[in-house]
Amino acid sequence: MEDTRDGSERAPLAAADRAYEFTRELIVSGRLSGGELISEGEIAERVGVSRTPVREAFLRLQAEELLRLFPKRGAVVVPLAPGEGEDVLEIREAIECLAVRRLLRLDDDDLARVVERLRETLRAQSGPARRLDTPAFARADQAFHLAIVAASGNALAERFYGSLGDRQLRMAAQALHPRPERLEVLVHEHGALVDAIARRDVARFEEALRAHLDATHRALAAARRP
Repeated sequence: MEDTRDGSERAPLAAADRAYEFTRELIVSGRLSGGELISEGEIAERVGVSRTPVREAFLRLQAEELLRLFPKRGAVVVPLAPGEGEDVLEIREAIECLAVRRLLRLDDDDLARVVERLRETLRAQSGPARRLDTPAFARADQAFHLAIVAASGNALAERFYGSLGDRQLRMAAQALHPRPERLEVLVHEHGALVDAIARRDVARFEEALRAHLDATHRALAAARRP
């Protein structure tokens, strides 16, 4: 049995599941870049399984549009489509701003509890930021923004926002790996978002969120254009 993070036990993952989880994590964390070629044999050796479960894992990842398979050659990591990053940012901005408007309908005590939960997620970001651990920070960043949406109580918005998770992680990897020194800055920017919520200042939140996304993602995208 495997130990989980909360100390409980679970059955070991089947070989195909282990190969799937391992390869998927390589992709969404940015350790495998868009356009990179990988082989069944390479993953089989690294996971310690035969090629058959790896083939099954690759088929699952192809169905999720993370891999494109080429018989007898291997698989290529599917890059984010042109313009997809901006689409994700626009959706994120819209959902988070709507979530905050809904949050501010809460009374002072309930809003204070939400703010404290958000500050707890900020504290969870400090360690990865100090260590310059971009994969861990990217997951903490994703959890922070999702927590804002979840706190609004709109379950549909939360589910839809959560469905952007893999894209968010891949975009964060692209943005943060070349600039790990920005991690501490991002913690401060997240703090400014929480402060705006605590002050019931929707306009300030929207302005700070736009600046945060611009500096993290849009500035890098602009720098890459020919």
